[in-house]
Amino acid sequence: MRLSHLTKIAAAAAVLVLTATACGEQAQLGDSGAEAPPVAEDVTFEAGTTMAELNEAGTLRVGTKFDQPLFGLRGLDGNPVGFDVEIAKIVAGALGIPEDGITYTETPSRIREDVIANDQVDIVVATYTINDARRERVSFAGPYYQAGQDLMVAADNTTITGPESLRAANARVCSVTGSTPATNIEQYVDPANIVLFDVYSNCADALRNGQVDAVTTDNVILLGLVEAGQGAFKLVDAPFTEEPYGIGIPKGDVAFCEFINETLAASVEDGTYAAAWESTAGTVQPEVPALPEFQPCS
Repeated sequence: MRLSHLTKIAAAAAVLVLTATACGEQAQLGDSGAEAPPVAEDVTFEAGTTMAELNEAGTLRVGTKFDQPLFGLRGLDGNPVGFDVEIAKIVAGALGIPEDGITYTETPSRIREDVIANDQVDIVVATYTINDARRERVSFAGPYYQAGQDLMVAADNTTITGPESLRAANARVCSVTGSTPATNIEQYVDPANIVLFDVYSNCADALRNGQVDAVTTDNVILLGLVEAGQGAFKLVDAPFTEEPYGIGIPKGDVAFCEFINETLAASVEDGTYAAAWESTAGTVQPEVPALPEFQPCS
């Protein structure tokens, strides 16, 4: 499938209010400082495809996180911002949908498959690691980024140097319910010492208060938490997994998957992928990552 010519539009001057259905609250369109991604004009798609339906509706429902600094964070003004949010805007633009046509739903790790299967969102862009268990319920486009699981500890902690040191230190480790990191850490920590919350911000609070000794998730998420901690935390910087972030879509929608992959590839060519990174995660990790090799659509 070919993408139509993409024409850039200026970023919207006004802040637009969007519905966040998961919590019955409202989230506003974020302003990350990035120029608005290109929006396809007069684009047409094969009848009956997801792309045609979304283009005709003029809206895209996006599941993302509101607690992930640099990737998906709801600020004090209510605006969702981050690299995941910018990736969603790139996909919307290729569908001919501008920023004000996007509706964001808060999507914690444990409900990501549910919101897709229950038709609450059209895509999930939420630090969403592709794995076989999740493929049983949803399909994935991408990956659009490759992360690695790491540990965050108090700034003065010298005992925890990697996952192998956790058991000897009898460390209490916090992660998020339903996440890949929560499963991965089980081989390094006694079950009684694993603490789970719905969101990572609660893990950061628990680390600050001494209730846990470490927080584990993907390194880029931890970098955001370290930055927000204002010197209270540090990254151990000993990644021990590979975490390919994909875009979750309804199970079996191969045409939509292929369209998203083409869109991601085009965003590298036209510079919008780099702009999305530089305005978000790039403020902490300046080097623009290479787009990973896509996994087969199925």
